[in-house]
Amino acid sequence: MQDQPYILVLYYSRGGHTHEMAMQIARGVARVSGMTAEVRTVPRVSPVTEATEPAVPSKGAVYCSREDLANCAGLALGSPTRFGNMAAPLKHFIDGTGDLWLSGALEGKPAGVFTSTGSLHGGQETTLLSMALPLIHHGMVLAGLPYTETALNRTSSGGTPYGPSHWAGTDTENRLTADEITLCQALGERLARLALKLA
Repeated sequence: MQDQPYILVLYYSRGGHTHEMAMQIARGVARVSGMTAEVRTVPRVSPVTEATEPAVPSKGAVYCSREDLANCAGLALGSPTRFGNMAAPLKHFIDGTGDLWLSGALEGKPAGVFTSTGSLHGGQETTLLSMALPLIHHGMVLAGLPYTETALNRTSSGGTPYGPSHWAGTDTENRLTADEITLCQALGERLARLALKLA
């Protein structure tokens, strides 16, 4: 584990859009001196109990360990929308962090959430709130996006005060817009600055 404090950008992605958001959040973290970003993902959950994912994913970020989460200075948590909720693989990972909750490992650290949806009104806000709930239980300090981020007033696709969002389109044809990228980077920078202040 590295010595420099880091923001953990933890996400699950199937179509690649949430992954791209995670990378933009990491770019925002990189703007802040004294803080780095660690980008991690979680394995898929199989309905077949014997199926397992390889220890190292074939592409994308490496899988998150408990130590990655316990030792972070702050957290950005991202998921595609699944019926207005976070995806099962991310929920499965979070559900297994009871020991970190018991020890208070995440208490007082800043956290933010982000999501990607197939439809414009496909539950962006409810997904963000579903991800925020376990972070509140962990005692984390939630950071949304204030309206001083002018992209919130300009965006015609994704973007909420609860956290960055992206409208991927029904066939996942939409790329991240300039406003969505701006809001992702703003969250990363905000979390990094807050982590330094809270430390």
